Amino acid sequence: MSIFETIKNAIFGSEAKASEAQTSPATPAPTISPSADRTAAPTTSPSASPAATSSASPQSSSSEVDVAAVLDGAVAKSGQKLDWRHSIVDLMKALGLDSSLSKRHELAEELGYSGDKSDSAALNVWLHKQVIAKLKANGGKVPADLA
Repeated sequence: MSIFETIKNAIFGSEAKASEAQTSPATPAPTISPSADRTAAPTTSPSASPAATSSASPQSSSSEVDVAAVLDGAVAKSGQKLDWRHSIVDLMKALGLDSSLSKRHELAEELGYSGDKSDSAALNVWLHKQVIAKLKANGGKVPADLA
């Protein structure tokens, strides 16, 4: 699995598990009975709709993953002071991934970096922008200041 896929799965997988935990009692009944789904949909909470649509269309706009919420939660769980909004290293650390220079070089290769890999500052800035953009392109909701 590619490094970006690992990042994406860590973020989207965390959100999917959280959504399932919140909606699992309400999800089976509407999914089983289409007529019950039509009558129950307007009265259920908005979190039930994305869970139902995510199985049919994982990248639809109604099932966007709140990237900031997932990463803020991961930072809180890590117990470290991490600035994932500005640092690819901290973003990877928050997810419990190897953020070594060699792994960042692999990620740069995957994402098509053509700059000087010995300039780690420029590489890191480029990687962060690319990862955020790709998360957004894959159904992630990212903060406006990062998009």
